[in-house]
Amino acid sequence: MSDKQPLDRRSFMKDALLASAGGALALRAAGHARADSAPGSAQPAAMPTGRIGPLTVSRLLLGGNLLTHVTHSRDLRYVRRLAAQYNTEAKILDTLALAEQHGINTLVMTAVPVFETVRKYRKAGGKIQWIVAPTVKVEPGLQAYRREVERLAEAGTDAIYLLGHWGDGLAGAGKMDLLAQAVDAARHLKIPSGVGCHDLKVVAECEKHKVPADFYIKTFHHHRYPTAPKADELRGAFREVPGYWCRDPKATAELMHNVAKPWIAFKVMAAGAIPPAGAFAYAFDNGADHVLAGMFDFEIAEDAAAARAAVAKAKRQRPWRS
Repeated sequence: MSDKQPLDRRSFMKDALLASAGGALALRAAGHARADSAPGSAQPAAMPTGRIGPLTVSRLLLGGNLLTHVTHSRDLRYVRRLAAQYNTEAKILDTLALAEQHGINTLVMTAVPVFETVRKYRKAGGKIQWIVAPTVKVEPGLQAYRREVERLAEAGTDAIYLLGHWGDGLAGAGKMDLLAQAVDAARHLKIPSGVGCHDLKVVAECEKHKVPADFYIKTFHHHRYPTAPKADELRGAFREVPGYWCRDPKATAELMHNVAKPWIAFKVMAAGAIPPAGAFAYAFDNGADHVLAGMFDFEIAEDAAAARAAVAKAKRQRPWRS
């Protein structure tokens, strides 16, 4: 070691993480090769896709919440810590590789520190696309928000969307001009720009005011699960206890039927309360173009198969908009 510079901790961690990412990709590739050559086995079927702007996007998208340890686990407070213990940096890299193996070509997440792990995955050869929501508050002038959008664009983000929390607040306060400016911040950089929301009013107001969003990310799930809210418990666009994130699924399907822009449905499993197969079928049957689902690595193969089946069997009245 005398002829080399000392290896500091930061350099060691960077090299180790890149090695982990490369190892995850190599192992998944080797798994593909073994599956293709093994008697009676087959590579997973291709995932159906749609188009959002210039992007080809899988019908099933990987949600970033579990990777960032946001579990929406109602009052079971230990679950978030459990997710953090499980989804280590190495496990996140492996999860991304596994998602790609099963045809899930796009990740949706917020711009939080874990995003740096995702960047390293792509540097190691991963191809998964990123749809990212800035977490910076949207305020008049948008100086900080625009800087964050520019940072994400420079990092290689493929599409950007307004975080649902900000979408709900801006539309609820009647600040549609500010919301439109936030959408334009990404479009100005020639990046597809969407609007996220829990409140159906956001989509209605965006359509009314002709906000030039390229896509919507709107919550959507039925209320046929044991812990679903009762009628007198529906007191807002969403609540953690009782857990619901789409207050009125019927009204959502009816409004989205006439919206010509791509719709990514999220919280389709009501944060784990609805089994994937039924949740995906409900979303696609009722008009969603894509489904965003948080998945641990051991759930990906089953969920990808369920999504392919749901798309193949979908009985829709709303045309595919992507």
